Amino acid sequence: MKWTSKFLIFSLILGFTGAVWAQSVTVPTVSFGLKNTSNPKEIVSAIQIILLLTVLTLAPAILILMTSFTRLIVVFSFLRQALGTQQMPPNQLLVGMSLFLTFFIMQPVFTQVNSEALQPYMANQMSQEVALDKALAPMRKFMFSQTRDADLEMFLKLGKVKNPKTRADVPTMVLIPSFVISELKTAFQIGFIIYLPFLVIDIIVASVLMALGMMMLPPVIISLPFKIMVFVLVDGWTLIVGSMVKSFG
Repeated sequence: MKWTSKFLIFSLILGFTGAVWAQSVTVPTVSFGLKNTSNPKEIVSAIQIILLLTVLTLAPAILILMTSFTRLIVVFSFLRQALGTQQMPPNQLLVGMSLFLTFFIMQPVFTQVNSEALQPYMANQMSQEVALDKALAPMRKFMFSQTRDADLEMFLKLGKVKNPKTRADVPTMVLIPSFVISELKTAFQIGFIIYLPFLVIDIIVASVLMALGMMMLPPVIISLPFKIMVFVLVDGWTLIVGSMVKSFG
């Protein structure tokens, strides 16, 4: 009886799938090919598609290196290490929070890029080169506002670029690494400030344990609950996230 019931169920499944596949289903397909052409428009279109695919592959690097993401993720990593909670919050949560905070901070810039570059380009109101320049303008303005002059001068010297008269004369390939270095410096400074109160708690706990003669008891076991309690009592997440968002103002 068991084998009979299994055979009937298997037959029903085969009959159902056969009925589904017997019907015509519309599915999207994409095909690529090579052909000879002498039409300049087709050549330009093919080059634009290649450039678009290249930009899409570089989109994660652009998001990380040209926005506020770098500072946010580094500071959150410092915070987790200062608390000593190992993998809490997990990496996925820190990356996701940093990503959405990046969209929140960069919203005015992205809105300007969309209204001044993307939408006119999609409406065929400007060429690709003009749209790229229009899109880079607000991004460069944001990066200049967060870049230190010393870092910018260093990369200008490394790139053997003549002293630019205005910010518009600074190449983007020089501005991006200068911005990243400045963001890392700022993130490490904020991380140092975050570390200090938790370091004081660790020192106090370690001193008390040594005074009590508890040499074999790791201080981290005692200090961790106190650090979490202090962080919660002062509403640490609100303070840190609020300060981080205001630091880009």
